[in-house]
Amino acid sequence: MPFTDRADAGRRLAASLAKFKSDCPVILALPRGGVPVAAEIAAALEAPLDLILVRKIGVPYQPELAMGAVVDGSQPIIVRNEDVIRLTGVSEEEFQVVCQTELAEIERRRRRYLGNRPHPQVEGRCAIVVDDGIATGATIRAALRATRMRNPRTLMLAVPVAPTSTLAELRNEADEIVCLEDYEPFGAIGLFYSDFRQVSDEEVIAMLARFPMQESAARPQTTA
Repeated sequence: MPFTDRADAGRRLAASLAKFKSDCPVILALPRGGVPVAAEIAAALEAPLDLILVRKIGVPYQPELAMGAVVDGSQPIIVRNEDVIRLTGVSEEEFQVVCQTELAEIERRRRRYLGNRPHPQVEGRCAIVVDDGIATGATIRAALRATRMRNPRTLMLAVPVAPTSTLAELRNEADEIVCLEDYEPFGAIGLFYSDFRQVSDEEVIAMLARFPMQESAARPQTTA
């Protein structure tokens, strides 16, 4: 398997991203699985670490199949996978019920993970969105679109593994993509890790605590 665990994948991604250290990037992780990957990148690049809270909207009778995704914000961003919605025969009412459930879970995670923790400034910076892999691309697409709305100077996607076809579909969503391994056909993300155990809330909170938000991270220095 390409990766021992998420930390191994993060260290290998960090090596590929080392040239961006001088850009003073901000690292945005998709919890929970993306956080161990992103923590290794943030440590290597000496960058602030933050979360981007996005949830898959799964088909009611097959939750692992994404019919869309939703991202937290004052006006939540919803990305729909119309092909899946049509093929599964999910009604608009059913879609909205699942969507509201996922928004409630996002709110729970925001309170638990972040509390009063300040967010780093993204506008005008190199923003690197990180997850532990990509399957359908619905959640990462929503995350990229939400991050783009925060006006980063450069928007990057960094993932250890993804389907070749999905990467091609995401080229218009990010300015640059760094992916260590891509395959077609793909299967499940966990197939590419020796250890793909679930990441707990407590682990996410502990990893964030390693990167306390400083004033200099929240507001990057400017030069005259």
